[in-house]
Amino acid sequence: MPTKLKNNETILFIGDSITDCGRRNANAPLGDGYVHWFKSLVTIREPQKKITYINKGISGDRVTGMRNRWQDDVLFHKPDWLSIKIGINDLSSYLRDPKDPNAVSVKVYEEAYNDILERTSKALPKCKILLIDPFYLSVDSASNTARSQYLKSLPDYITVVNKMAKKYKTLHLETHVLYQKLLRYHDAETFCPEPVHPNLVGHLAIAEAIYNVLS
Repeated sequence: MPTKLKNNETILFIGDSITDCGRRNANAPLGDGYVHWFKSLVTIREPQKKITYINKGISGDRVTGMRNRWQDDVLFHKPDWLSIKIGINDLSSYLRDPKDPNAVSVKVYEEAYNDILERTSKALPKCKILLIDPFYLSVDSASNTARSQYLKSLPDYITVVNKMAKKYKTLHLETHVLYQKLLRYHDAETFCPEPVHPNLVGHLAIAEAIYNVLS
């Protein structure tokens, strides 16, 4: 089934390194991650459509940093579709040092996320939005490891995304759930050399999932 993208529309992707994927250097302008592969899927499945793709991911970014650049990187472009994937660096910053004033707690994450969506709904009321969950590719359930701590804390951030999706009536892609299902059959390195940054197969999984959600 084709996506609901219409001819001559613009779709803008924003997020952290998983979205960036070199889009500001050797792999400009879309990077070599899921944004690139999503465009490839649309190109081969719906060749008649002329779609403008914009990637505004920045490696290492958090929702608070994204909020600071929202006017220039999102609202200025007036996209018809907007995809947001942010959260793992936010969680990381809080686990690393909860007392750091720049750490992004769940509360700060929700406040900043709500702010950018509220601004978007007012400035671009017709823009269709997709929220993508942060994820962590591990099945480590031990009680004394860093990986298990990520898995225990991540649901709190995912809950915020789910809350925002319901509040603003956006589309929602549960990537953490998607990967956990895949990890029932394959080890984590099939999709990701470490728990955060997917390889080609991992990015294809996201791109395919986005295609299906927009269809």
